[in-house]
Amino acid sequence: MLISIIVPVYNEEKTVKEILEKINELDFWKNHQNLNKEIIVVDDKSIDGTSEKLKNLKDTGKINNLVFHETNQGKGAAIRSGLKEAEGEIVIIQDADLEYDPKDYSRLIKPIIDGKADVVYGSRFLGGTSDGHRVLYFWHRVANGILTLFCNVLTDMNLTDMETGYKAFKKNCLKNIILQENRFGFEPEITIKLAKKKLRFFEVSISYNGRTYEEGKKIGFKDGVRALYCLVKYKFLS
Repeated sequence: MLISIIVPVYNEEKTVKEILEKINELDFWKNHQNLNKEIIVVDDKSIDGTSEKLKNLKDTGKINNLVFHETNQGKGAAIRSGLKEAEGEIVIIQDADLEYDPKDYSRLIKPIIDGKADVVYGSRFLGGTSDGHRVLYFWHRVANGILTLFCNVLTDMNLTDMETGYKAFKKNCLKNIILQENRFGFEPEITIKLAKKKLRFFEVSISYNGRTYEEGKKIGFKDGVRALYCLVKYKFLS
């Protein structure tokens, strides 16, 4: 079985090499010889030297498919570009900033492999991991809780972390789904659209090492407002 790992990248020169090494060096691949991986990196017009580093990494074999955007469009647009290239039966979204650890892959895709789930979200708030979480922004946690609660009201689900960056799903789940959001609106959009298809959702606990704005965090207040709009839009207007 082929696993497609889509890595959207924008100005991650300091971390992109390390995250790709983590993905490639996982014992997970050795322990599951029936699983193969393809790593698809989409550079969303980085301007900090990331693009040059990615070209070098491609030459070393750490990337299977490297896509460059001619203009900066956002995370959602980068994921769309990656999905066009993905050939795997299962797709994992992997941010390049080291907030999410690839060692959780086994936990993330196990419900799909076992035939229990079509979609799996890695929750930062379920607990159950030994690594703990970095303590950061209170209001981010409040906003996440509000967005997740509103999403649950609209979908009649009981997610704990709709905004998680760790999502895995069967590639065929996206059949007949047209994704539109360019930035972080991807998270509520795909959640609503997958929920409308009455798919089997699972959540699993994951480790999380959040970063500060000084360290490169990009999501902000406007993205939270957009997420609320997207939940309503894709539930009722799309």
